[in-house]
Amino acid sequence: MGSLPPSFSDSVLPPPSKRAIDLIDETALLNLFKSQQNHLNFFFNNIDHSQTLSFTKALLNSTGTIFFSGVGKSGFVAHKISQTLVSLGVRSAFLSPVDALHGDIGILCGRDIVVLFSKSGTTEELLRLVPCVKAKGAFLISVTSVEANVLAGICDMNVHLPLERELCPFNLAPVTSTAIQMVFGDTVAIALMAARNLTKEDYAGNHPAGKIGKSLIFKVRDLMKKQDELPICREADLIVDQLMELTSKGCGCLLVIDEKHNLIGTFTDGDLRRTLKASGEGIFKLTVGVKCNRSPKIIGPDAMAVEAMKKMEAPPSAVQFLPVVNDENILIGIVTLHDLVSAGL
Repeated sequence: MGSLPPSFSDSVLPPPSKRAIDLIDETALLNLFKSQQNHLNFFFNNIDHSQTLSFTKALLNSTGTIFFSGVGKSGFVAHKISQTLVSLGVRSAFLSPVDALHGDIGILCGRDIVVLFSKSGTTEELLRLVPCVKAKGAFLISVTSVEANVLAGICDMNVHLPLERELCPFNLAPVTSTAIQMVFGDTVAIALMAARNLTKEDYAGNHPAGKIGKSLIFKVRDLMKKQDELPICREADLIVDQLMELTSKGCGCLLVIDEKHNLIGTFTDGDLRRTLKASGEGIFKLTVGVKCNRSPKIIGPDAMAVEAMKKMEAPPSAVQFLPVVNDENILIGIVTLHDLVSAGL
């Protein structure tokens, strides 16, 4: 990265001797982490698991959409938990309490669940939202941390998240309360994932464009070259007669087959260079079969593409391609490292 422009550095950054990083005490920082750990342990040690179970069952049995709502930092947490559920295939969305009061409430129906995150349970925007949600017939759940709060008293269900105090020295900035909200919501999401018997393939189907999805979806057959794209030859062919085939297909090799398309071996760019160095002009008389590798790494068409990449990189020596053969050792394709990288693996 380039350095900051002089004008920016001089006008914004304080002199090195006064920069905040020089004022941070290592012991004090460590103590803050230990304090936060203790606050989180207080949450784990005191949470009512019967409430958590009821909450999780309610979400699991939902026949509609699960909406999450909150204001400020709790709103960000609500939005994130909703997105986690969506990625797991659960119908969920974030409902802005302000926008809901200006038309978005129309998305609700009687089959839906609305989960309201609020540390205090006195958030005005959420309290105003409650009667509107009830009018739609949706089931209301509050998730709060203050005992006997107003919001908990007017919702159909409440989950209490035990909060010892905020890490903030003034006990004001919502840093511990939002942390336990996130832990609670995401843990419930994983419980739903298990209850719904979500497979890796199901999960990948919800992430088709990311590396996670690609590694779980793509098989070798999806990425391999085949038919006319294959650089094939016979073992009796002269090396010099197959140079065009070797270079034109962009695979860096020749795939040596017999008359039944059984794979005999491979002959690579590297094999060509080594043969030329060792044989000189004698290369004009040599056949591919004499110099080919008769024990190449291979892979099947139904193997996962990520497995092909691991096999290419495995010892004793890395390779740039894998011939693809079926159960009868019939050559049906080739997958290259370039193919895998281009697919985003």
